Amino acid sequence: MFPQDLKTIVSSGLLSFPVTDFDEQGDFRPKTYIERLEWLAPYGATALFAAGGTGEFFSLTGDEYPLIIKTAVDTCAGKVPIIAGVGGPTRFAIACAQEAERLGAHGILLLPHYLTEAGQEGLIAHVEAVCKSVKFGVIVYNRNVCKLTPESLAILADRCPNLIGFKDGVGDIETMSSIHLKMGDRFSYLGGLPTAEVYAAAYKALGTPVYSSAVFNFIPKTAMDFYHAVASDDMATQHRLLKDFFMPYLAIRNRTAGYAVSIVKAGATIVGHGAGPVRPPLTDLKPAEMEELAALIKTLGPQ
Repeated sequence: MFPQDLKTIVSSGLLSFPVTDFDEQGDFRPKTYIERLEWLAPYGATALFAAGGTGEFFSLTGDEYPLIIKTAVDTCAGKVPIIAGVGGPTRFAIACAQEAERLGAHGILLLPHYLTEAGQEGLIAHVEAVCKSVKFGVIVYNRNVCKLTPESLAILADRCPNLIGFKDGVGDIETMSSIHLKMGDRFSYLGGLPTAEVYAAAYKALGTPVYSSAVFNFIPKTAMDFYHAVASDDMATQHRLLKDFFMPYLAIRNRTAGYAVSIVKAGATIVGHGAGPVRPPLTDLKPAEMEELAALIKTLGPQ
């Protein structure tokens, strides 16, 4: 897939990032991962991010990564494009990116490098190196230790024709507006704050109508209903779902750091598509929290 094809794909429609299935020993479980992808594919997501943040990329080994990407690509062939998560140290990110390209992924989402803070010059060098290591499209995830300025993005856009997307997980409205005004349609813009539905209407007003949904993992029908409500400016539906589901959901999610991933796996378990436990340092929801989440999901009706 050419970079501009990926840009077209991620410029409209709902995106999501499937959780990665582990068994009780914490090892990758291909069988239920395949079943998960087959279940989610028909619901209408424009693309799926394999081994993304909610897919616990940060806990995967270099040996596991190719198997997960190949499983996703093979399972979803002809159904929905697969964008592979990559990240970590520059050379490791390059190795993952090249492997994803070799295995037939349609592009990559470049997650932040880990731990070390870096100046804009270093961030530019990191993103540029990954982009130039592959031919397909790259989306950069602006979050945590990788916060790019409008000026840095302009430099990267000039140097890296295959850098086609900007996903924001920071939520700084001034910076987001500056980037959109400076770069125009050079990039496809994606909302990437945790539980993106809460910010969807505001981001649409900023020129970013597309976002990735974590709850698509366990309430795909509701996730699609909410996206269509955002697309059509149906504020009544948005407010109803925000009040009845998303805000109580956030109250559970915000109790413990890392629950943004754990609560998604919990939801998948509750609806009968369990993906096993999260890996340390993340922790699973407590039994009482599982009961709270199950009651919330039940109010939404069949998915």
